[in-house]
Amino acid sequence: METIACQPPLRPALPCVYGPVEYREQRALFERIDKILSSSGLEDEFVALALAERQIDVGQAGARRLERLLRFSVLALRSNIARHITGLDHREFCARLADSPLLQWFLQIGQVDGVKVFAKSTSHRFAGWVSEAGLRAINARLTELLAEDGEGAPFAQFGLGAPVDFEEMYFDSTCLKAPIHFPVDWVLLRDAVRTLMKATVLIRGAGLRKRMPQEPLEFLSDMNSLCMKMSAMRRVADGRKQRKKVLREMKRLARRVGRHARSHLELLNTRWQESELTEGRVRVIAGRIREVLDKFPAAIKQAHERIIGGRKVPNKEKILSLYDDAAQVIVRGKSGAEVEFGNKLWLGETREGIIADYKLHRDNPGDSKLVEPAIRRLVDEQELALKSAWGDRGLFSKSNERMLKARDIRSGLCPRDVHELTRRLQNEEGMREGLKRRAGTEARVSIITNVFMGRPARAKGFAHRELMVGWAVLSHNLWLVARLAEAERQRQTQHAAKAARQRAGPNNLAA
Repeated sequence: METIACQPPLRPALPCVYGPVEYREQRALFERIDKILSSSGLEDEFVALALAERQIDVGQAGARRLERLLRFSVLALRSNIARHITGLDHREFCARLADSPLLQWFLQIGQVDGVKVFAKSTSHRFAGWVSEAGLRAINARLTELLAEDGEGAPFAQFGLGAPVDFEEMYFDSTCLKAPIHFPVDWVLLRDAVRTLMKATVLIRGAGLRKRMPQEPLEFLSDMNSLCMKMSAMRRVADGRKQRKKVLREMKRLARRVGRHARSHLELLNTRWQESELTEGRVRVIAGRIREVLDKFPAAIKQAHERIIGGRKVPNKEKILSLYDDAAQVIVRGKSGAEVEFGNKLWLGETREGIIADYKLHRDNPGDSKLVEPAIRRLVDEQELALKSAWGDRGLFSKSNERMLKARDIRSGLCPRDVHELTRRLQNEEGMREGLKRRAGTEARVSIITNVFMGRPARAKGFAHRELMVGWAVLSHNLWLVARLAEAERQRQTQHAAKAARQRAGPNNLAA
């Protein structure tokens, strides 16, 4: 990695605050993470990665441009970590950042002569500062640092008493819910009308107008009235017949709205130079209209098939959202989560809770098919000395058993056959304890999805959710390493106190 000379900012010392224990714990947490980022070289590697992805030649780039990229790369790394740890969205995080000396110190923006805080749009850009592959490389590098052993190994700088053991891995999958409403067929028509008419308002507001029988937002009001009417039809005697009647009215209105939106789109494409709209703004508005118009016929057909025709639509053909093509129907069959809408998230953690493997899937593969790719990522790509793999019944299959045996990895996948499970629990040493520990992975899944990514995940579109998973895993692992370091410090303090009491002897203790 090429050395990049950069003058770090002068950070004022944190103020002395006599606050509650929760503040002291959070302050110590950010101080330890700051030390990890600085001492491990992880921050420098992230900066080099950001420059490489932008194809910046350090030798040819100007000093001012290079200094700006370095400063913003460090800011992107630290802001994303702090935002995921605090669990705030972009707007709330920026508001709290402007008020928090602790976060300003951690992000290195608390200068002596003043504080300059970025806005939510900049925070959103920071979330995509590097690619998903780049984030995966940074996470793999942190795993490598935690696994190193020997004199001067990074784990000692992190405050850990020993390197993290990656010989055991506990796998599980979950649904990362997409931020969409429940996909009701006729509500999709309401969504389409709302998007098309709001975009039409923007076009007409710029001075580009086509003849319309009423104002665009009045069409939206008409559709909302039909939606309320559709909801009320559940409580009448001939509700099914009345729902069909209301849907036919909604279809007619939706097609009228589609024609008006299409005519305004054509006007925008041909005469946008006559307005005050910029080329980028025109591109955004036009893309918004085209995205909905392309799905409009399929959404109308889906509502017709299910409500009027009374026919089922295969999951592969369903439109769950007009704005998110990657959302899948995931049937989990669990209490409170019979069916979920989003993407399948795969996680693999160590006994200490470090997430060493993760993958967000665009499609919806079976859990048993995810084990072998995970083993390849851990053993072949990250070169970890994996000796045992644990998982629930959904991960068990004969092909997985053969694959793990061929790689000389102990299979801790819970058998689906109850008799086979009973036999292994009785005859295999450590099987019962391993499966009991694997049950704790459910809690790790809940922490990473609900705490570090929000409920639902605060990212729209598969690409953004994929990036969010990478940032959440990095933030979670740094958060956990800092907590492990604090636990190790407390253990050493207690051990030293106990040794001091023993050296003092019974006479001094009595005194």
